[in-house]
Amino acid sequence: MTKECIKQIFLNNLKINNFRNHKSFEIDLMEQRAIVLGCNGVGKSNLLESVQFLSQLKSSRALSDRDLIENDSDSAVICGHIDFKDDLKVHLFRKGSKKIYVNDRLLKKNSEIKNYIRSICFCSNDIDIVRSEPSYRRIWIDKVVSQLEPVYVELLSRFNRLLKQRSHFWRSESFLKDQVTEIIDSFDIQMSIISTRIFRRRRRALSKIKPYVEYWHSHLSKSKEQISINYLSGIANILEEEEEEEIISKKIAEQLYRQRSIEQLTGKCTFGPHRDDIEFLINDISVRKYGSSGQQRTFILALKMAELDLLRKTFNEPPILILDDVLAELDITRQNLLLNSVGKESQCLISATHLDKFNKSFLGSSQMIYL
Repeated sequence: MTKECIKQIFLNNLKINNFRNHKSFEIDLMEQRAIVLGCNGVGKSNLLESVQFLSQLKSSRALSDRDLIENDSDSAVICGHIDFKDDLKVHLFRKGSKKIYVNDRLLKKNSEIKNYIRSICFCSNDIDIVRSEPSYRRIWIDKVVSQLEPVYVELLSRFNRLLKQRSHFWRSESFLKDQVTEIIDSFDIQMSIISTRIFRRRRRALSKIKPYVEYWHSHLSKSKEQISINYLSGIANILEEEEEEEIISKKIAEQLYRQRSIEQLTGKCTFGPHRDDIEFLINDISVRKYGSSGQQRTFILALKMAELDLLRKTFNEPPILILDDVLAELDITRQNLLLNSVGKESQCLISATHLDKFNKSFLGSSQMIYL
């Protein structure tokens, strides 16, 4: 096995037990591209989901880790042999937290998994990133940032805990009136610092990914349309070039202070990273509001391929590309453009119900996994 092949086939073996509808499944991945073929309902998406979870410790299809465990089981296991040298194992429990092992060593921080494997997953409901409400775009950019900076996961977790505690404080009747200012001041200081760090990382990630999105959008649309990606923050009077953490943190703290009277009545913090949005434009027109179905699908495809390129260039190592039931959502032109682009530098796993969308050359160089 040559060094080049080692780089191309990054996930060499996958084994899962009691994951979704798969009681037991194991496969050796021998080709750079693998097509998971089967009828609807047999578990194609579940199989690809296991690879996503192994690499990201999250699923885009499950609200809780417990949802991933087979109904009659108390636990599930995902194992992967990586780059012909590392064995990864994720153990999920119906009661208790998941445990992640690398070469039988329990990881102290879950984010360390990013040191061994990364993936980009593109599934049919990802169109909501472009088409739906802001929460989908926040989830998308947070995934991009966490791939670039694994410590970002803990930053988000700390912010969400603070937000929950802050809301609970306002709704509680147990606090003393003379303590309100002191306690909320403390919340404001913590939230302004963490919010600043989230804001700066999100905006920095967008500036890094934008050139790749521009390239892929031009390639996929075969047009000269100009695209824009803008971070829409509630921070007042923030300058594009203003990157000093202390300045941004001060502005956030001031706005948190000004909204206190309303927040005390509603119990909700209406300002912060949890309320921000990302704007996608084509020729200065909102893709979400006015883009055609074709434009929206092209934009989301460009975003996903841009993620792939950004991670590959950043870490000099290609992430695994997971394409779950996306070909049916694309027209023939975009199908061909996508298939001609994938699997050249990154290992690619694709689910499909039929083979009629693949040309002979693609099929001839792909491993078939029948379910």
